[in-house]
Amino acid sequence: MISWGLVATAMGFITDATSFYALRFALGVAEAGFFPGIILYLTYWFPKAERARIVSLFMTAVPFATVFGGPLSGALLGLHGFLGADGWRWLFVIEGVPAVLLGFIALRLLTDRPKDAEWLTAEERDALDQRLAAEAEETRAHGYAGIGEALANPRVIQLGLVYFCLVVGLYGIGFWMPQVLQTFGLSNLAIGFLTAIPYLIAAIGMVIAGRHSDAKGERIWHVALPLFLSGAAFAWSANAGPLPLVILALSLAALGLYAAIGTFWSLPTSILTGTGAAAGLALINSIGNCGGFVGPVIVGQLKGATGDFTAALLFLAGALALAGALALHFGQVEDRRRRARGAA
Repeated sequence: MISWGLVATAMGFITDATSFYALRFALGVAEAGFFPGIILYLTYWFPKAERARIVSLFMTAVPFATVFGGPLSGALLGLHGFLGADGWRWLFVIEGVPAVLLGFIALRLLTDRPKDAEWLTAEERDALDQRLAAEAEETRAHGYAGIGEALANPRVIQLGLVYFCLVVGLYGIGFWMPQVLQTFGLSNLAIGFLTAIPYLIAAIGMVIAGRHSDAKGERIWHVALPLFLSGAAFAWSANAGPLPLVILALSLAALGLYAAIGTFWSLPTSILTGTGAAAGLALINSIGNCGGFVGPVIVGQLKGATGDFTAALLFLAGALALAGALALHFGQVEDRRRRARGAA
């Protein structure tokens, strides 16, 4: 977080294309370990039955950041000319500093494992450690604990492909929703406030979905159905018509994406543990984040070739439908594995 915040702040001082590409590369390097590291960290603290809810709560930071960040970014762009600097430069500088400060706070306040938490009683620490150790042993017996097992396992790679398609949708809505709204002739500030609506709905929905998944003890349909909903919403948004209907369609698309993603990250931790979890989560995240490159490029190409967003939005719909189908197939394979273990 500290290095990411420093690089993000430095983006406000770029002078040419070379410095832009160099800092964007450094930004990716700084960010690479954060998300899989957090998912792994949560497995050190929360049993499997609670992870969909916990990951969903953690990930509400993403839509909430957009709820507040959209209007804030629109306002910061209005600082154009303040102290002789462009508005976009102020945006990077002001929005990069909080990550640095929170990084130092995290180092101070967060402990690696429950056994180090002084705010838990000895009994609470022991009970949590024993439960997590028992679950890790069970996963080690029936899942994948080694680095080689995780990196070469088809199930892990399949989850990476699910996440790849999901990230295509995430970046599609994150990068292109403001431009879709811009076609209605809105100001930057108005676009900032309107983009906050889908993300607010998504934040609420992902917490409800995570809680429901934990309560029912079901994962696969809690991933697949929201992905199908999001795909259908993207397809609808391609021809939604008036602005209110476009906002509704994009809100449903964001709701489906974020409802799926919180529960999704409980899937790899159900089959991975130990160093296998660290390697597997990193691999899934790496495969998935390639969607952050591929998705915007294809959307941009389709928009440029056709002159509007219809084909691009239909492409996003197809990617999410494929993600839902892959999730269902993963569930079917895991069900067969569980039945085979039971028969044995």
